Amino acid sequence: MVTGAAANGGGRWGQSVVSSTLVYFFTSFLVLGSFAALYGWLIFTPRVRSTLSPLGCREDNEGSWSIGVFYGDSPFSLKPIESVDVWRDETAAWPVANPVLTCASVSDAGFPSNFVADPFLYVQGDILYLFFETKNSITMQGDIGVARSTDNGATWQQLGIALDEDWHLSYPYVFDYEGQIYMMPEGSAKGELRLYRALNFPLTWKLEKTIMKKPLVDSFIINHDRKYWLFGSDHSGIGTMKNGQLEIWYSISPLGPWKPHKKNPIYNTDKSMGARNGGRPFVHNGNLYRVGQDCGDTYGKRVHIFKVEVLTENEFREVEVPLGLDEPNKGPNAWNGARYHHLDVQRLNSGQWIGIMDGDRVPSGDAFRRFILGCASVIAVSVLVVLVGMLLGAVKCIIPLSWCPHNRGKRSDVFLDWERSNSISSKLRQLCSRLNMVCSLLRGRIKLNTFAGQLILAFIFAVGVMLMCSGASYIYGGNGAQEPYPLNGHYSQFTMVTMTYDARMWNLKMYVKHYSRCSSVREIVVVWNKGIPPNVSEFDSLVPVRLREEKKNSLNNRFNVDPLIKTRAILELDDDILMTCNDVERGFRVWRDHPDRIVGFYPRLVNGGKLGLLKYRGEKYARRHNGYNVILTGAAFMDGQVAFQRYWSDEARWGRQVVDKYFNCEDVLLNYLYANSSSSEKVVEYVRPAWAIDMSKFSGVAISRNTREHYRIRSKCLVKFAEMYGSLTWRKSAFNVRKDGWDV
Repeated sequence: MVTGAAANGGGRWGQSVVSSTLVYFFTSFLVLGSFAALYGWLIFTPRVRSTLSPLGCREDNEGSWSIGVFYGDSPFSLKPIESVDVWRDETAAWPVANPVLTCASVSDAGFPSNFVADPFLYVQGDILYLFFETKNSITMQGDIGVARSTDNGATWQQLGIALDEDWHLSYPYVFDYEGQIYMMPEGSAKGELRLYRALNFPLTWKLEKTIMKKPLVDSFIINHDRKYWLFGSDHSGIGTMKNGQLEIWYSISPLGPWKPHKKNPIYNTDKSMGARNGGRPFVHNGNLYRVGQDCGDTYGKRVHIFKVEVLTENEFREVEVPLGLDEPNKGPNAWNGARYHHLDVQRLNSGQWIGIMDGDRVPSGDAFRRFILGCASVIAVSVLVVLVGMLLGAVKCIIPLSWCPHNRGKRSDVFLDWERSNSISSKLRQLCSRLNMVCSLLRGRIKLNTFAGQLILAFIFAVGVMLMCSGASYIYGGNGAQEPYPLNGHYSQFTMVTMTYDARMWNLKMYVKHYSRCSSVREIVVVWNKGIPPNVSEFDSLVPVRLREEKKNSLNNRFNVDPLIKTRAILELDDDILMTCNDVERGFRVWRDHPDRIVGFYPRLVNGGKLGLLKYRGEKYARRHNGYNVILTGAAFMDGQVAFQRYWSDEARWGRQVVDKYFNCEDVLLNYLYANSSSSEKVVEYVRPAWAIDMSKFSGVAISRNTREHYRIRSKCLVKFAEMYGSLTWRKSAFNVRKDGWDV
């Protein structure tokens, strides 16, 4: 019998145990959460979309689709717009790069959009109209948007929403018939296929006819061999393979009536076979081709092209042919790196072919998958916390005794008899007992006062930290894409230039592998200064690598005029500097705002009153004095055409001799040349990287490894350059003056 005092003491003991257990759990998750927060601060670089409508481009489990433009001499030789060197000075795109239409383009025009997809072209002379699905980020349903281009697709003006119904719309197939313009969008949520006629093209449409009472998806109509043919997929039937089904109907008019093909369903097969339509069919060299989409690994993985060999009322036969399109290879850093599922190719009046394609960085359902994986990681961490608590004695039992069937307070004899005879209750009682025995069993097997016990505890803690960081990465880290930043709604590309020699090959291989994955990098040019050059096949690169072997070992070679470079933007980046692609893209975005400046990541300050007292100062000194006037060109963007010509001008001849004399100061010289050629007070611009590693600190071959001597020589250069080109000291730029927050 338990006395009242004992009972009260037991209650206080139970409360103490519960209290200490809660403190343990709170402390454990606080510590692990701190590691996850630190990991996020180091790894998750901030993204700023200063021009984006607050209602648009939200993360959507359907994807982040956007639209790109391709050109070619035929529909089987299409190249992305950046490969044909289309330049747009007013949008600072040198050259224009895909994607040319995004959710931001539509949202910024006042039509909130989560993504744009399913593009169809309508050509009127030299004017291109683009109809596309835009998912409204407020109603969360698809509407049909329209844009116009007067420069063959390089730039697009948003005209508005062409069609908005009470149900989801997509796949806006637009075509001509008897002098009228028709649109047949997918509206399978309505359960029927509708045909609309333009009353005031391109924004006003009227329902002309419901041509079929079936929930068809991705349908088109073509005129072939004096008949009209309708291709579409009905996934609503029993036994129908979703995304693997295709049916055909025929008629003497697009308005019907429609008769089914004798072999319907034409396909009811694996969804990777391209049965579902993926865009407008086209005719080339007298042959009809159908575009289908592969939905095998994920919805809309890629498109397939099929040559239609037989199309009659009784027969249909097609064979797949190569598309001739280079596969994207930069993964989530490419706008279409994960999938592309729609293509419309047409021939322009010039004879050139144009292709409009949509693409996505992530597979279908990526946001949901990442959330599930993140939650699974957190649950696994919880299990480990319980395990460690059992070893430390903070967790006394896995299942509280009050939860067990035999510990529920007073029970009648009838209930006890029933419990003894009931097998389920008995098994639950046994399960509770065995689970609670695990605690004492673990503490008996693993002794924390031994080295082995402490090692196990450390291992469990390390796994918990990794799982917590992994969970944070899945839930808060996004899809892993390090995307480019648009300017005025447009993207562009740049060329990377680095100078090295044979003693730094290990740096160079790591450099090429990493930076070739960045979204906007078009080419990497390696200026080979000394030694036997490597073969470009030795590099793991996703972009072309060109080796430019120099005859003389000189730092002046960094700025040699190179007519083979196809971009206006040059990123001069030493092979021993490692930073994220996102930091690189931010620098590129800032330079496009200020193409007349040197925009870089390492600020320096030149100060001193008299000529002989000029000193070259590092970043810490510059920050203490709140200003900089030099940007290291070992990590800087510049206009290659302007910078290289200035560096090799006659006025720079004596400066280049100083560079050769000291084997140093080439970047300081370029800063002086920029300042000397401009009346503007500001000729340099700083961008702060989220993090950067200077590998020269771990190398014995860098010329700047002895910082004090390196700065002493540079101070000598300052005196000579100031005599030649004037002073830099008055051109001081302050930190944290731009609105983007990247110069703090």
